[in-house]
Amino acid sequence: MNVLHTLLVIVQVLAALAMIGLVLMQHGKGADAGAAFGGGASASLFGASGGANFLSRSTAVLATVFLASTLALAFIGYQRPSAPAASGSVLESVPAAPSTPAAEGAAGGANQIPGK
Repeated sequence: MNVLHTLLVIVQVLAALAMIGLVLMQHGKGADAGAAFGGGASASLFGASGGANFLSRSTAVLATVFLASTLALAFIGYQRPSAPAASGSVLESVPAAPSTPAAEGAAGGANQIPGK
């Protein structure tokens, strides 16, 4: 189970980094106005509109991979057995103070309210 957890973390980090790179490579809607004034050479790698389709579909696939790995990590984290000492409250694991008959007799007068 630990190997699966490590593998999912690696897949999630790689998907996140690739998705960041793909989003930064895409051009915004305002970049189309610049192409009308002679800046259309940037779209020559994938064709006129092929780059937008390829990059947006790749981003959607990576977003799906990222979401699936996140859900799988959450499920594995929820199903992972906790340590026996971690069950219950933290205060339940604190040992109680030892009580001896000698200590109770000496402190018997200390528990009374003065003046009554």
